[in-house]
Amino acid sequence: MPMMLRIALFGLVSVTLLALGHVYVYRRLVRDVTPHQGLRRVGAWALGGLAVAVGLERPLTRLWPDVGARPLVLALTIWGGVLLYLLFFLLVVDGVRWVRGRMARAAAVPVSPARREVLAGGLTAASALAAGGTAALGVYRALTPPEVTEVPVRLQGLPAALEGFTLVQLSDIHVGAVIQERFLDMLVDTANRARPDLVAITGDLVDGSVARLGRYVARLQGLQSRYGTWFVTGNHDYYSGDREWVAALQGFGWQVLRNRHVRIGDAGASFDLVGVDDWGAFRMGDSDYDLDRALRGRDPSRASVLLAHQPQNLPEVARREVGIQLSGHTHGGQMFPGTLIGQLMWGAANTGLSRVGETQTQLYVSRGCGFVGPPMRVGAPPEVVKLVLLRA
Repeated sequence: MPMMLRIALFGLVSVTLLALGHVYVYRRLVRDVTPHQGLRRVGAWALGGLAVAVGLERPLTRLWPDVGARPLVLALTIWGGVLLYLLFFLLVVDGVRWVRGRMARAAAVPVSPARREVLAGGLTAASALAAGGTAALGVYRALTPPEVTEVPVRLQGLPAALEGFTLVQLSDIHVGAVIQERFLDMLVDTANRARPDLVAITGDLVDGSVARLGRYVARLQGLQSRYGTWFVTGNHDYYSGDREWVAALQGFGWQVLRNRHVRIGDAGASFDLVGVDDWGAFRMGDSDYDLDRALRGRDPSRASVLLAHQPQNLPEVARREVGIQLSGHTHGGQMFPGTLIGQLMWGAANTGLSRVGETQTQLYVSRGCGFVGPPMRVGAPPEVVKLVLLRA
């Protein structure tokens, strides 16, 4: 399916769900709360306006420079997160009320209408407060410095001279209308304090073109490591123009691994760093993901680290005796209850360190540094991963 058609279908589904969500919130927080027609009209216009504004947020922000667009995008995406939590808590409350009502009717227990109305109003207010509080904590966590997760990884074939080699992984930064200078400077400082020997960026660096975002991404040139910064593409990098971005990043002095491997170290002690294009874009016909080409000519007895944006194709990776694959993409679910959905979808590959079946191949999936959609992190805090390589 062509990318433009996929984007159009996704947009149609998103707009439909957005409209239904605002209608439900209007009914529960306005119509069911007040009989006053004036207040109902104000509520309907306000929520209708928010629904239209959120739906048009992306095309609207293209009409203004990023500096002017940022407050609008921030406000609308925060409202999107608040809306999600309003729906979640209200649906939970309504589900509980429905079950209790069925149980009461089955048991022929009389229920006072006045008591039921007071209880419903209290639960609705509690839902709104819970949604606002959860969203506020999520925004705070998303926009504050990522935590550093130190992960010791034992690799077969790692030379003794490279024991303790430190690789810092950054993933899913999603530079865009919200994530700009302040966040990137904070990220560079956090990564540099981990004292990396090498920095690996495992895709979804940007959400926008080089022309719009190049000056912000350039701030990542402040990343410092002995062996430099290495990059592989993610699906959002394809949406944003992968060829233009690869050229720009190479202009920064970064190394881009597109289905190839290199030796990290010197003649006396080294390991293989392998990189592939994004698996998801490949499945859609937009990338050249080629694990065979990336590993061609490599001695499988050597220690190896594979950079691949999505935690996919793992049986093939393990069959080729790769030591560890570093991925992102899942965000660890980013926001509860997405964290639970991510666990159901990805299992052990949702986040953290795991082993591929009964093989020696390991997988580390980063929760990522940035966010997609609402600027919120609930139950899946952002992370900078500090992998310390050890001999097996």
